[in-house]
Amino acid sequence: MNKGTIKSPAVYDIFDSPLGEVYLIFSGNLLSGISFEKPAGTPFKKGAAPESFIRELDSYFKGTNIRFTQGLKFLIGTDFEKKVWAALNEIPSGETRTYKWVAEKVGSPLAVRAVGRALSKNPIPIVVPCHRVIESDGSIGGYSAGGNRKKRLLEMEYYSRLNVR
Repeated sequence: MNKGTIKSPAVYDIFDSPLGEVYLIFSGNLLSGISFEKPAGTPFKKGAAPESFIRELDSYFKGTNIRFTQGLKFLIGTDFEKKVWAALNEIPSGETRTYKWVAEKVGSPLAVRAVGRALSKNPIPIVVPCHRVIESDGSIGGYSAGGNRKKRLLEMEYYSRLNVR
């Protein structure tokens, strides 16, 4: 079976964020996707996200929450991609790391481009903070939801962090 195929039925809900509508995809009680585009295909039905996660997202966008407690389930991804995505949780809110840092963290220091590809496939952006990874020269780098959204997320987290201190 293709590793990109979703193996279980999922539901989606819509969250109205400052960055536009965000589609929250759940497999049971576990968050398995976040997208700025409506999920396509038959495995998705309209449902309701857990209220506790909606409160966390709302707090995040208001700048008062820097940690998510929602359980996650990756329905796609290779072992390497999942390892990369797990490493992202070590990047504090309001801070950035480089693609090279992530490659070293996962034990593959020469796999900088592979890390970039893995980040582009991250099915749970925002919660799994791939937006916190930038180029070694300090430039913003890519983001599957667009560079402007990445920049806004980084700015929002940076300024929220300053207000928390």
